[in-house]
Amino acid sequence: MRAVVMEEFGGPEVLRTRQVEDPVPGPGQVLVSVAYASITFVETQVRSGRGPFGRPALPRTPGNGVGGRVIAVGPDVDPALTGTVVVTTTGGVGGYAELAVARAQDAVPVPAGLELKDAVALLADGRTALLLHRQAGIEPAERVLVEAAGGGVGSLLVQLAASAGAQVIGAAGGAGKAELVTSLGAASYVDYSRSGWLDRVREVTGGAGPDLVYDGVGGRIGTEAVGALRDGGRVSVYGMASGADAELDEGELRARSISVIGLNAAPSPAEARALVADALNLAADGKLRPIIGQTFPLEAAAAAHLAIESRTTTGKTLLIVRG
Repeated sequence: MRAVVMEEFGGPEVLRTRQVEDPVPGPGQVLVSVAYASITFVETQVRSGRGPFGRPALPRTPGNGVGGRVIAVGPDVDPALTGTVVVTTTGGVGGYAELAVARAQDAVPVPAGLELKDAVALLADGRTALLLHRQAGIEPAERVLVEAAGGGVGSLLVQLAASAGAQVIGAAGGAGKAELVTSLGAASYVDYSRSGWLDRVREVTGGAGPDLVYDGVGGRIGTEAVGALRDGGRVSVYGMASGADAELDEGELRARSISVIGLNAAPSPAEARALVADALNLAADGKLRPIIGQTFPLEAAAAAHLAIESRTTTGKTLLIVRG
């Protein structure tokens, strides 16, 4: 089969497509004929050798999320799964390939009426956004600032917060994402690549500041956004796309009664699977719309990583493995 293999850490050019042996499903596993593979920002960090969990063993085929048809099952797996169209995680490796092995318990059938590419776009981002949304407990009319609002998770958080009745301020870098973000339900858009962006946040919140900040960027942007919160507000911390955490002064947070929520503990496999299923069903019912900003063929995985790192992407980025 064709697969993307990296034998060293470095720039996008270390991702090379080659022929490798077909994987074989073991006990409790399924073999998926991959149509689409998801790409996440964390995968670009892992490739560079600066991933949040250290350097994995090499060589390896990246990729943690795929969608396709189950074509074989391992021992102790219900053979009725064969032929089912699913999305699934792969355990963090093996997704950028024509065939991928995954645990049968991680495979989620794609509901009728939902395109496979949309299901793949929701696999990781939908699970994350839905979990964050439920943890946040948004009340109607609350003011919610969503960072990276044009990205995969951010675009979903905008929709979920708006559907809960919040006044959503979508924030991202560049004026070109304004139309997309407001089309998803944001009441206003703020470009945080421009100086004085916090003045605009205060203006649209009537000077009070947001009640809730979704911080998936960290660094200077996250730190400034948390500083703009109203006293008694809360921040949901779930990422560091800038490469650094937001600087959160615990003393100041306590003095201002600001609560920190977010992904403090990963969901169990069963909980993660249920979140994915819920996100897919919301999309199938027309209540959640994944934004697929760009797709690349498998052979162009390096170009896909470069686009993500260059901040030129919107929404989700997918690899088309089998057209």
